[in-house]
Amino acid sequence: MLAQNDLQDLRSDRDNPRKATAPLVTGAVSARRLRVWYRWLAVTCVAAALYVGPLFVLGVAGVLLLGWAYSVPPLRLKTRPGWDVAVNALVVGVVSPAAGWAITRPPWEFPWQFGLIGLLFAAALYVPTTVTDLAADTGAGDTTFAVRFGPRSAHRLGVALWAAALAFCVLLAWLDVLVPRSTLVPQLLMTPVLLAAYAVLTRRPTITKMAVVSILFGIPTVGFALAYIG
Repeated sequence: MLAQNDLQDLRSDRDNPRKATAPLVTGAVSARRLRVWYRWLAVTCVAAALYVGPLFVLGVAGVLLLGWAYSVPPLRLKTRPGWDVAVNALVVGVVSPAAGWAITRPPWEFPWQFGLIGLLFAAALYVPTTVTDLAADTGAGDTTFAVRFGPRSAHRLGVALWAAALAFCVLLAWLDVLVPRSTLVPQLLMTPVLLAAYAVLTRRPTITKMAVVSILFGIPTVGFALAYIG
């Protein structure tokens, strides 16, 4: 998926300081070679998925298909504001964990609450990335969410999605549904911290700041995993 994305974003990547050292931009890898690599990687992914099972193959194929729809014309959902956020959130927050779930359990038993949590958090993490590449995307004519609606609207939407995800997790813990009730007090303590950190770090987002947000988010995630397993 990243190979496909690099191939289609070459025009904007050439004007993006963050991508200045990318192999395709520097010429270390040719577009022709990267296309070959992409095909082999995609085929290998599906072939490896066969060892898990047919339902997992569908999940992997779904991720590849959504990645194609995001990057490749004529759909190129990256340039359709709203869709660019939705497709990334769907791949990371719903399709991928659902495919993982299908390794050991029927996919129709996948808890919708988990999918909603993943969708909200993934969308909140993706929205600020449209701001980090705003100048390059504008120059290349790629109408992303931030290009269409501006960085302020992107920040507000990100905070709203993040807050909704945190609130939903607290609600599930209170109801003792999916999220163990033993995590309720730690969540109540961490929620204001996570919300404030996200609001501050994504006001003028950078890759480094988003990495910090992800690390902070990893703390309660590990706590949830430990409580869920134990």
